[in-house]
Amino acid sequence: MTTPTGNAGALSLGPGRLYAAPLGTALPADLGTALDPAFKPIGYTEEGSEFSYELSSDPVEVAELDPVFYRTTGRNGTVTFAMAENTVRNLTLAFNGGTVTRTQSGAVKYEPPEPGSEVRRVLVFDSEDGEERWVYPQVFQGGSVSMARKKGADKATVPVEFRLEKPALGGSPFYAFYDDSRDGGSGVTAPTKP
Repeated sequence: MTTPTGNAGALSLGPGRLYAAPLGTALPADLGTALDPAFKPIGYTEEGSEFSYELSSDPVEVAELDPVFYRTTGRNGTVTFAMAENTVRNLTLAFNGGTVTRTQSGAVKYEPPEPGSEVRRVLVFDSEDGEERWVYPQVFQGGSVSMARKKGADKATVPVEFRLEKPALGGSPFYAFYDDSRDGGSGVTAPTKP
């Protein structure tokens, strides 16, 4: 029996850290460079985050054969997580902006934005081991926000589903940096179109 080979050092573990910044903030250009000070940590999450990406395609068919090829018709990406820190700042992320004011007593008042005046953000995920960085240059929180209040040790969370958009300034809806040790093989390159 042959023992399978692999690289345990290439496994991704842990929830990592999420950061958000206003749209237009300088994007990281490498894995090791410090984030722009405009990036603020999102804080604790309920169960980490999940990135999902779907490519839609339709078959191009002819009467004589099975589909001869598939044509890409769209793509859709999301970053979802539930913020465990119930703060006004996190409400501004969940509701795409809004108005924040201080009352005479020092309390903080939050009001959601009017439809059409929502703001986009930039998200960054850094892995715990420092070997991955995912950048989402333009996102819009389009998921349902439902905050449950329960008895005991159950905490209220603020769930979000950030949807990836084509950046207004051009470029991809996401990109990722990996440490050189995680390239997956000597001389790895992306496949090219024939």
